[in-house]
Amino acid sequence: MNHSILLSPLLPLAFTVLAALPALAAGSDTQATDPQPTEKALFAGGCFWCMEKPFESLDGVVSVTSGYAGGSSEKPTYDDYSAGGHIEVVEIVYDPRRVSYATLLDTFWRQIDPTDDGGQFVDRGHAYTSAIFYHDDRQKQLAEQSKRQLAESGIFSRPIVTPILPAAKFWPAEDYHQDYYRKNPLRYAYYRNGSGRDRFLENAWQGKTYTVGQETVSVDLRQKLTPLQYRVTQEDDTEPPFDNAYWDHKEAGIYVDIVSGEPLFSSLDKFDSGTGWPSFTKPLVAENIVEKSDNSLFMKRTEVRSRKGNSHLGHVFDDGPPPTGLRYCINSASLRFVPAGQLAAEGYAGFEGLFK
Repeated sequence: MNHSILLSPLLPLAFTVLAALPALAAGSDTQATDPQPTEKALFAGGCFWCMEKPFESLDGVVSVTSGYAGGSSEKPTYDDYSAGGHIEVVEIVYDPRRVSYATLLDTFWRQIDPTDDGGQFVDRGHAYTSAIFYHDDRQKQLAEQSKRQLAESGIFSRPIVTPILPAAKFWPAEDYHQDYYRKNPLRYAYYRNGSGRDRFLENAWQGKTYTVGQETVSVDLRQKLTPLQYRVTQEDDTEPPFDNAYWDHKEAGIYVDIVSGEPLFSSLDKFDSGTGWPSFTKPLVAENIVEKSDNSLFMKRTEVRSRKGNSHLGHVFDDGPPPTGLRYCINSASLRFVPAGQLAAEGYAGFEGLFK
């Protein structure tokens, strides 16, 4: 029997099905792995090194890229972008289902001086001015609304001058500028502390809130905490030594987590370490302290965090005094002090016996 004769009518159909299989498979895979829809935001807030970290810490932000925008020259570089009229910007790719554009706006305003049209902090000139670049009418409306609400809040005594502009072509900066705070932590910390940005934001936002768009953000930690408290507890930052609330504080009482209120340390275990930060020989409630390995800054350290609040507190070292030989080096910005005489009134009556 000639099998080829019997199969020949089926061959065209067979080849059609076989040819379609790769496409069907590809289509199935595409549906299964189709990336979630994202949107872009473009902000200028002076030095782009300082603008990356606050946005990268937000859940829902996919990427933050430093770059240049707003000028007329093509393919600008760090050496010539200002001559072409560009300013330093960050482009943010985000998932709008997890983080809103209003939250991005709130984060943006809290990083800059919106009343300065001549630059930002130590960086002067057009290249370092602030701006919001909108990609569509919705972003424009939200940006204008947030600017108006910020002006009406009275947080800043001078007019809000940050312009709201149509999105300009974005040019990514050189690789060595990307995630600069991670690649060069010491140089970044030195620059940031010396720029005056943190001190200005701390003074400007201390205890102040406002509403962004139609969203209620008063329960957000950025509203509850000062910019410094937020950076330290949520972004693992470090406050300046000898220039913080409790480094030389001697009053009797306990120190609790600024976020959760859980008791952490006692004044009875506090000592002067000479470092410029509050130091303790042991925790008040050991169960409230979580220790983690920290290999940043080219050294091996042990980070300490609060258990309930998951706040970054500081680090613990083995160069402390007796009886423990430990030194819990803690950021004041992570703590709230409760005086011994107010323990019962604030719900910490169980610790009153320590101070009698």
